[in-house]
Amino acid sequence: MVWFYLLFAILGEVVGTAALKASDGFTRMGFGALSFAGYAVAFYLLSIVLKTVPLGVAYAIWSGVGVAAVTIIGVVAFGQRLDLAGYLGIGLIVTGVIVLNAFSRSI
Repeated sequence: MVWFYLLFAILGEVVGTAALKASDGFTRMGFGALSFAGYAVAFYLLSIVLKTVPLGVAYAIWSGVGVAAVTIIGVVAFGQRLDLAGYLGIGLIVTGVIVLNAFSRSI
């Protein structure tokens, strides 16, 4: 069950970050409110996850998957561009999360 909480914490953070961009500096208040709600959900669920999952592991997964997802949203929804180094860096982050989950005994 804790992994579902972490998944939804990641989703909350991704929604919050994408809405923050869409809020255009909080000039679009609907997106600003969605940003606050997304982050509130993310932090609440992450706090539950941290009761059982080690801090470093939970944060690495939360932030790594969040960075990759937000990058994809930035490219697709906001027309942002990445160069080869950007894609390589995001790939390394995702690889790190996979290695952590597949091979670490810390979980």
